[in-house]
Amino acid sequence: MKALVYRGPGKKALDHRSLPEIAAPTDAIVKITKTTICGTDLHILKGDVPTCDPDRVLGHEGVGVVEKAGPGVTAFRPGDHVLISCISACGRCEYCRKGMYSHCTTGGWILGNRIDGTQAEYVRIPYADTSLYRIPTGVDEEALVMLSDILPTGFECGVLNGKVQPGNMVAIVGAGPIGLAALLTAQFYSPAGIIMVDLDENRLEVSKRLGATATVNNADGKAVDAVMRITGGYGVDTAIEAVGIAATFALCEGIVAAGGTIANVGVHGTKVDLHLERLWSHNITITTRLVDTVTTPMLLKTVQSGKIDPQRLITHHFTLDRILDAYDTFARAATTQALKVIIETGARE
Repeated sequence: MKALVYRGPGKKALDHRSLPEIAAPTDAIVKITKTTICGTDLHILKGDVPTCDPDRVLGHEGVGVVEKAGPGVTAFRPGDHVLISCISACGRCEYCRKGMYSHCTTGGWILGNRIDGTQAEYVRIPYADTSLYRIPTGVDEEALVMLSDILPTGFECGVLNGKVQPGNMVAIVGAGPIGLAALLTAQFYSPAGIIMVDLDENRLEVSKRLGATATVNNADGKAVDAVMRITGGYGVDTAIEAVGIAATFALCEGIVAAGGTIANVGVHGTKVDLHLERLWSHNITITTRLVDTVTTPMLLKTVQSGKIDPQRLITHHFTLDRILDAYDTFARAATTQALKVIIETGARE
């Protein structure tokens, strides 16, 4: 099969790999129909994720059709159309019993990290019964690709961890796909305002269309002053960091109100300074989280009912043969105006 393979920091290739096989009774083999690229894949290519070794097939998002199912799989059969969760969960370990599937002792975020992932024609899914979701009839598959990772990540790590409440002021620093997913799902809680902060004017315009009440372009480095003006000098109740660099975390520290919450979503590959000399008396909360995907069933229902439309985050389409072009387009988002790219493998039931 064809697969996108990580060759080490800064290196990747579209290669031919052997088809995956059932390795445990609870495995399923899924024929990928559509997948995508995540900002985390770019972090892997930068060398920010040491758990991902060279020669790994990347990708942890996608939809497809069950090709084979191990004898221990009871919920799915060959031919079923499924959504693949970015998190593999055994459902039995201590962490899974707590709903912390991301820390499953034998699973968690392993797809495209510690085992081969979804940017290929086929993928092996461990713990299929608790790591796949049946696709309802009539729901657009492209929209559901956004439910593999970015929608539950933006919602769980940003909105829920950020304690967004009705009437709150929220700032989301980073208007990329994860930040926009947080924007879409923050509106479940009717905050008084959602301020989007970014350097890319196109992404800020998209933010307005998706429900942002104010936008701030930080090209001049004065976003803190701008957010303070918008909030009457108080700052925001929730500051969601959706980039993963020191400067954006520092920005969140500068705009959080007394009693507020900084919810970190970004993947950080280098150290970040915590300015306790300013914040020690502010009664703030700082949260971190790797998505658990516990909200995926709920989000699936909101998409099915039309309450949110994640397809609006999709900007480009490629075939698997052109996945290197897709990576180039996604990595140069400021120039290409890319948000999420859909990669079609050409596989059919």
